[in-house]
Amino acid sequence: MASLHKRVLVVGLGTMGRSHALAYARIPGFTIAGLCARGIASLTLPAEVRGAPTFTSFDAALAATKPDVVSINTLPDTHAAYAIRAMEAGAHVFVEKPIAETVEDAQRTVDTAVKTRRKLVIGYILRHHPSWIRFIELARTLGAPYVFRMNLNQQSSGAQWDAHQRLLGSLSPIVDCGVHYVDVWCQITPARPASVHAVGARLTGGLREGMYNYGHLHVTFDDGSVGWYEAGWGPMMSETAFFVKDVIGPKGSVSIVLAAGVQPVRSDDINAHTQTNQILLHHAALAADGSFARPDERLSTVDEPSHDNLCEREQRYLLKAIDEDLDLTAHMNDAVKSLRIVLGADEAVRTGRVVTL
Repeated sequence: MASLHKRVLVVGLGTMGRSHALAYARIPGFTIAGLCARGIASLTLPAEVRGAPTFTSFDAALAATKPDVVSINTLPDTHAAYAIRAMEAGAHVFVEKPIAETVEDAQRTVDTAVKTRRKLVIGYILRHHPSWIRFIELARTLGAPYVFRMNLNQQSSGAQWDAHQRLLGSLSPIVDCGVHYVDVWCQITPARPASVHAVGARLTGGLREGMYNYGHLHVTFDDGSVGWYEAGWGPMMSETAFFVKDVIGPKGSVSIVLAAGVQPVRSDDINAHTQTNQILLHHAALAADGSFARPDERLSTVDEPSHDNLCEREQRYLLKAIDEDLDLTAHMNDAVKSLRIVLGADEAVRTGRVVTL
């Protein structure tokens, strides 16, 4: 029988860590056992989580709290190591995407979950968004082959640019953000990813050798489907067409668009990264006179959840996975699959070659 409360150690208290910590505080099935961040003494913690024990060392926190769940929201270079140590200590794990910095470490993390019989949920937030779920369902009706056209550029400054520069110490934008949207493509088509090519540009100083803050990848699938994804971070990025979400098939297209009269948001608004506003479904069928047989359909998504609500949905899914012993095999394997594609793109940027998947 499931226990009433899962004691959670929250590691990392940036934007995502805070949102997840607040979710655990709201969900009756969780209790926060501890909060861990290197600079936690200087952080102003939300009122809802104050009073929880605080730590600066992950290993010390893990040993002291002996949690049922560890929530890992740190920089990507720690994800695999922390997840593996947490599962080996007996805890279930939520880990923000990407699951690891390498495919080998990602697979090792999944293998550890299987070996220890612990639940491992990866932070693919769009999988819990009702509008994105509907978008994927509609895209599947268009028939194959597909054309995927997506981007998410972020014009960042101040604290957000500082955060992006820290991320750039580990991963490029097409890896860090790209796993979300490549995962969406892989949910739409069952075809096998065949190859990936990519280009990148270094638009700022201060980055480590070989790193770039703008990238553009191209994926081919073995059913003839193709897709591109673009991502860039920094104060130089354009606010023009920074959010394109589009799928085309033989029977038409489905796109995320703004409703008439809705003002565009800024690319640094984190809620804009998940909100859809309106789904536009276009039908390709023609009438006898050559005109379109059916009008376009605009599907409202005005009741969609906020970013914090989506984080809560992720954690409720984690709780359900633990309490009901859900089989997460496909979920974990999909995380490795999408990471393999975007890391292949990163290799293509660095080598100038097409990478066979």
